[in-house]
Amino acid sequence: MLANRTVLRVAGEDVCGFLQGLVTHDVASALPVWAGLLTPQGKALFDFLLWADDDDILIDVEAAQAEALARRLTMYRLRRAITIAIDPALAVHWSRDGDAGIADPRLPELGRRWLAPPGGTPVDNAWTAHRLSLGVTEGRGELGSGETLWLECNARELNGVSFTKGCYVGQENTARMHHRAKVNRRLVVAPIAPAGDRTRALYPALGLMVEHRRVEALGDALRPAWLAAALAD
Repeated sequence: MLANRTVLRVAGEDVCGFLQGLVTHDVASALPVWAGLLTPQGKALFDFLLWADDDDILIDVEAAQAEALARRLTMYRLRRAITIAIDPALAVHWSRDGDAGIADPRLPELGRRWLAPPGGTPVDNAWTAHRLSLGVTEGRGELGSGETLWLECNARELNGVSFTKGCYVGQENTARMHHRAKVNRRLVVAPIAPAGDRTRALYPALGLMVEHRRVEALGDALRPAWLAAALAD
C-alpha cells in the first residue's frame, strides 16, 4: 500500500463532463490516466491518476494534497449536484512487478498499480526509489504549485495530456508549446549535490535530487530512454 496516497471519489451528475473541462487528459478515454489540474497559464497545481468506478471517477492523489484538490474542484462545481470527498474504503496499492492491478499509465516500467481496501505493508520508500530511478517526477514537492509548466513536467512523454480533447484550464498555453515543439526546461532527476535555485526536492538516502533545468544545461541528469527520445526530437 502507498500510505502517502489518498483516493478522492467524485460522484453525482455527469462527473465525466465536469472533469473533462478541467483536467489535462481525456476523461472519456480508457481510464486510468495520469492528468493535471493547471493554472490558466498552464502551470501544474496538482497531478493525479483518474480511475473509473461505474459512473464515479476516483482520483488517486498524494494524501497531503487531497483536501486542497477537493476544495479546488469544489470551486469549479458551482451548482452541479456533485460530491467530492475522500473515500476511506479505498487505498492505492503498488507492486514493482506481478499480475495485480494494471501497468502504470505513465510508463509500464513504473510497475503495477491498483485501488483496493487499505491494508498491507507500506511500500512508499520502494516506490519513490523506483520512480526516481526512472526519472519520473510527481507531487507538489517536485512539480511545485503553480511554478512549472505542465509540459516541463514531462507530461507529453509520460502520457499526461491529450491534445485532441478540447478545452481545459491551461489548455491554450499547453497546446501552443506542443505545436511549437518548444519545451525549454525540464524537471529531471540527478545525483544529489548542494541545493540551488533550480532544486525542487532532495533525497539524501537515495543520493538523488529533482531539479528544474534548461534543456541545454541538463548536465548529469538521468536520461532514461523515454526522456532521451524526447530530447533527440
